[in-house]
Amino acid sequence: MTRKLPPDYALWEDVARTVKPLHRSKAKKKSETKAKAEAPQAARAEKPAKPILRAPPARHDPPALTGLDRRSERRMTRGQVEIEGRIDLHGTGIERSRERLLNFLVTSRAQGLRLVLVITGKGASPFTRHTLHGSDHYHAPERQGRLRRLVPDWFHEGQFREHVAGFQPAHPRHGGGGAFYVKLRKKERRAG
Repeated sequence: MTRKLPPDYALWEDVARTVKPLHRSKAKKKSETKAKAEAPQAARAEKPAKPILRAPPARHDPPALTGLDRRSERRMTRGQVEIEGRIDLHGTGIERSRERLLNFLVTSRAQGLRLVLVITGKGASPFTRHTLHGSDHYHAPERQGRLRRLVPDWFHEGQFREHVAGFQPAHPRHGGGGAFYVKLRKKERRAG
């Protein structure tokens, strides 16, 4: 005598195959644990160990410029900041200035300085004047100072981003359109 199955029994079998039981019996757990422990030992005896292939080290991208927080930016705009170090790039060529600036930022950060002044000069244009903190002042066409134009671009390069958190044109008492306040990242702590 054959037993008659309900009409949706096939559906029930499909669902039952995909379900994991919530609780297993203790005897089943012990036998599975024992089998798992024995399997690797048997596999190790049969096959020689394969060398572990390591992925190449991840390329370290320098952090992005974080910019300045609103309070710091406001204090810089008013010239109410304490400058901890300064470098004057007047009279040096572009390549030499870039090298001197990078070395200055690296050593300043290593000393734990946080705010430095980078003096670029205003250039020789007859139209140079102080620009009180317009965001495009160093790319304005009437401004011909090469260093003033290039230094902000350098700050966006990877070598400089390692050390520079943000920058802003200086207040007139600190050089105005011919200088930049540069906020350095915190000094790196050495592991060990």
